[in-house]
Amino acid sequence: MKTIKFEKWQGLGNDFIILTEEKATPELAKIMCDRNFGIGADGLFSPKKTLNTDIGWDFYNSDGSVAQMCGNGIRCFAKFVREHNLVNKDEFSVETLAGTIIPSILEDGRVRVDMGMPILDAKKIPVDVSTPQDFEIEGFRASAVSMGNPHCVIFTDGDSKKLAREFGPKIEPHKLFPQKTNVEFVKIENRSKMRLDVYERGCGITLACGTGACAATVAGILKGLLDNTVTVELPGGELTIEYNGKNVYMTGCATKVFEGEFFCKK
Repeated sequence: MKTIKFEKWQGLGNDFIILTEEKATPELAKIMCDRNFGIGADGLFSPKKTLNTDIGWDFYNSDGSVAQMCGNGIRCFAKFVREHNLVNKDEFSVETLAGTIIPSILEDGRVRVDMGMPILDAKKIPVDVSTPQDFEIEGFRASAVSMGNPHCVIFTDGDSKKLAREFGPKIEPHKLFPQKTNVEFVKIENRSKMRLDVYERGCGITLACGTGACAATVAGILKGLLDNTVTVELPGGELTIEYNGKNVYMTGCATKVFEGEFFCKK
């Protein structure tokens, strides 16, 4: 029996296990993230040393698949590495599979993250359509945006929660998205506020998705539906997303829930 030390963190109810000594692996992600036989989480990650950034991470979804990026996860990771003195400043660089991400820990405890530039080119998202900002999928008009991971954004006047649960499992593995996709159903309340429900790639329905909030904001701004700063209401809480036509910035909370030891048969 192996003992693995961990901490549990959450950002708007999007929850993560962070390993304090062990390296994250796909196998551990599937075991530890299981909500019946494990700890329960949407993802698992561990910090690592890098050559060209202040720090990096190994990150896996709950099903063991590799996660290029996670907006709520990066905020939790930022608070974790700062509290453990793995970095010695409040603004630092993190190496991810989506590129270098810059989180800043604010005085009020929230984290503002420079998420970089959104990817709008169909081949790089990737999505197999000629016009990624306006195409049809499962009877909906949709936009595709990548924040280092692919997103299918659908604006609706209907019940976004119900639609995400019904159509998310159909759209996530759709043939138009060769690497699968996150799926967001979005209801705009006004030019500075919207409601978002998400079916995450590799996780299913979650309470929040930071990269999804960013992707939906970019898609809405490009369609002329939203202003440059938007409050995104998710089931787990609110995020503030800013898009200046170049980089996307996300601001939100990150909270440690508990710490403990997991007993793993190996």
